[in-house]
Amino acid sequence: MKKEYIWPVVGLGAVIFSVYLLYHQLKGISYDDIVNSLQAIPLNGWLLAALATVGAYVALAGYDRIALLHLRKKISWRFITIASFTAYAIGHNLGASVFSGGVVRYRAYSSQGLSGADVGILVAFCSFTFALGSILLGGIVLVIQPSMLNRFNEDLPTWVGLGAGIGMLTLVALYVLGSVLKFRALKIRHFTLEYPAIPVVWRQLLIGPLELLAAAAIIYFALPADSNPGYLLVLGIFLASFSAALISHAPGGLGVLEVLFLLALPDVNPADVVAALLVFRLFYLLIPFAVSLVFVVLFEHDQWINRFRNRSKHTDQS
Repeated sequence: MKKEYIWPVVGLGAVIFSVYLLYHQLKGISYDDIVNSLQAIPLNGWLLAALATVGAYVALAGYDRIALLHLRKKISWRFITIASFTAYAIGHNLGASVFSGGVVRYRAYSSQGLSGADVGILVAFCSFTFALGSILLGGIVLVIQPSMLNRFNEDLPTWVGLGAGIGMLTLVALYVLGSVLKFRALKIRHFTLEYPAIPVVWRQLLIGPLELLAAAAIIYFALPADSNPGYLLVLGIFLASFSAALISHAPGGLGVLEVLFLLALPDVNPADVVAALLVFRLFYLLIPFAVSLVFVVLFEHDQWINRFRNRSKHTDQS
């Protein structure tokens, strides 16, 4: 099988399996139940979820900004924001986000003078910032509430969650230590991965968790107040389900988010959980995806105009 077909096939397989599991989870829920749950979300819930979405995408732009600081490349904040927004909106919806979003970033940042190697490091750095934020937040959540793992496996003793949380925080501490002590760079083929300067690391530790905190808040604000399990629990489940969705390479994490949230929140009305996740998909995935397509068309139009002008100048000079 050719390499370019591997991740689409993996993503398709993940979607099929997730939809199969989701079907069994949703058998007792009617369409009217979900509509009623959506209508029950108060106006301030919708507004706060929308505000959380804006915060999440602003933080995602910070991922690219931090990576460019590490590369010592100067690009306008406006361009970074649009490029990052477009890359993540398309990557999250198409699946295999590292690759699909990477293509968008290469097209955008190569127009600003970055080489293919620079863009490769930028993509890797952004992915690592996400992973770092997930590990940091996951460690904090498990240390505070180690019994959270019982939501996924009732037989796990509490010390497993606590040990996992401490282990995750230890990994973050080792990464910071590596930056402080300036450990040797890691070379992988044509790429050289260096420990970032400590000011860059502090930015990673701030921006990485901020995006995840905002994204989880979208679901939290869309859940009903009377059966809302609390933000910390929603955050923990979101970290697990969103990471699983990205690993699965399923487009938009289709089915993966829903299955894990429904399994982890058996005490919440399933229709309310599905409604909250529909709000998340609308604000975090579908609306940004539609807007990103507009940005792509405008960018390609500008690139075409610039090529046409350059050819005209070259012809005139000849």
